[in-house]
Amino acid sequence: MTYVEDELNSQPECWIRAALEAPGYRDALPAPGERVAIVGCGTSYFMAQAIAALREGAGQGETDAFAASEFPHGRSYDRVLALTRSGTTTEVLELLRELRGRARTTAITADPHTPVMTAADQVVVLDFADERSVVQTRFATTAVTLLRAHLGLHTDAVVADAHTALAAELPQQLVACTQFTFLGRGWTVGLANEAGLKMREASLSWTEAYPAMEYRHGPISITTHGTATWMLGEAPEGLAQQVVATGGLWIEGGLDPLAELVRAQRLAVAVAAYRDLDPDRPRHLTRSVILAP
Repeated sequence: MTYVEDELNSQPECWIRAALEAPGYRDALPAPGERVAIVGCGTSYFMAQAIAALREGAGQGETDAFAASEFPHGRSYDRVLALTRSGTTTEVLELLRELRGRARTTAITADPHTPVMTAADQVVVLDFADERSVVQTRFATTAVTLLRAHLGLHTDAVVADAHTALAAELPQQLVACTQFTFLGRGWTVGLANEAGLKMREASLSWTEAYPAMEYRHGPISITTHGTATWMLGEAPEGLAQQVVATGGLWIEGGLDPLAELVRAQRLAVAVAAYRDLDPDRPRHLTRSVILAP
């Protein structure tokens, strides 16, 4: 078993622990009414998109998501929340240092022995969700679970769906597909983006991701036999029928969207195996992007 397989299989237990620990981090996490920006790079940026949409949708306050390198310094925020598994990502550390004294900052990380511990005002350490694989799985979803629990949006049903996502067989024809598109709505757009990234990283697949209502505005033109379109969350009316009419494979996301992301992670590993690739060592990637001065 690869590291990434072992790590993605441990997600239900990580989610349970994160939900239990969430109340202890109440002061470090965004309070109702705060104007918040959530930042990250790569997977963490896509998780930031999901969390921002969840928080604003829950009526907790204006919440934006940015790649750390694209943070708009002309805007004013009460708090900036940074996601960084490694605690060493250059763009995140530089941003936190620039924000010192200008906005309250919190970092969520997996490694308590890294520079982010002093770069942010407050730090949440999810070391039980750290990973050996370059490809992120459990840290990303555990961070989302922590914030869902903080917002009162986590339930035991989410964990049950995660167990289902790990146990159920993937549709056999999926592994042989040549192109994959992931769709989301609201907070699941970030999850769709992350599902696409997992496929690219682990299996070198041609993947795309879109807000579901945007799929009709051009991207559906690539759908045909040998392609798959996977919906995370509730699909817009009629879209499934339109995709099937093209000859493409439609995958309905019937589980909690975070559990559907687990299924997509499993698919990335399965396609990697099908193509004789090592998902623990993705091409041209490292665990953290550390830029030379």
